[in-house]
Amino acid sequence: MCELFGVSSQNDFLVNTYLDTFYRHSDHHPHGWGLACVSRTGALIEKESIQASRSNYLRERLSQPIESKILLAHIRYATIGNVEYRNCHPFTGRDNTGRRWTLVHNGTIFDYPPLNPYVRKQVGDTDSERIFLYLMERMNRVQNGKGVRLTFEERFGLLDEIIGDMAKGNKLNLLFTDGKYLYVHTNCCGTLFYLTKETTTLFSTVPLTEEAWQPLPFTRLLAYERGRLIRTGTNHEQEYIENKESMGFLYRIFANL
Repeated sequence: MCELFGVSSQNDFLVNTYLDTFYRHSDHHPHGWGLACVSRTGALIEKESIQASRSNYLRERLSQPIESKILLAHIRYATIGNVEYRNCHPFTGRDNTGRRWTLVHNGTIFDYPPLNPYVRKQVGDTDSERIFLYLMERMNRVQNGKGVRLTFEERFGLLDEIIGDMAKGNKLNLLFTDGKYLYVHTNCCGTLFYLTKETTTLFSTVPLTEEAWQPLPFTRLLAYERGRLIRTGTNHEQEYIENKESMGFLYRIFANL
């Protein structure tokens, strides 16, 4: 599977030490890396379809200070989708009100029919991109029906409903942002951790330091603003637990990569 890393902070947070450790995990996740420094006005997306620890570009990038209030990072272990640039995370785009969304995903969608139409619409061939496109289309559909931008509470309620439904039978670890809020979700116990440091909260698939990382509450959507948890969604109780059937599904995919 892939690994995720994210930051929500009140102020620009210097993240190089954490990123350096995170990207060293690419020895076991060699199929691409990505980085997004996000602001209210846009997102700087950088990614390559090569192993992070072998990237000269990333090595040079990490030699300079990297600071951001919202940041997402990803290293890929391909399950669904070939090893290509177009399949590397993060995925990003604007909704029909101009709000930019950016997403990284760890997990596998084994069965969720609403994503099927996006096979013909996506640029790459990952289930992660289909998740992103589906979230955007649902958001646009509701906003078009209302005729105005949704409030934060309305957006959160919609996302909470969608993710709770999508989590059934699927592994759905997500970090995504609209440039102001960072949304976090896991439904697999012990696969996403958080660390609070004064006005900053960090998220990672595995603890990156000896600091007091804690398991993230799972089976519910969380929203962070400026490093603080501001909203907790409904406990949908759709915990993902690996079983022989799901692992067999993954082994069949690996054989075709």
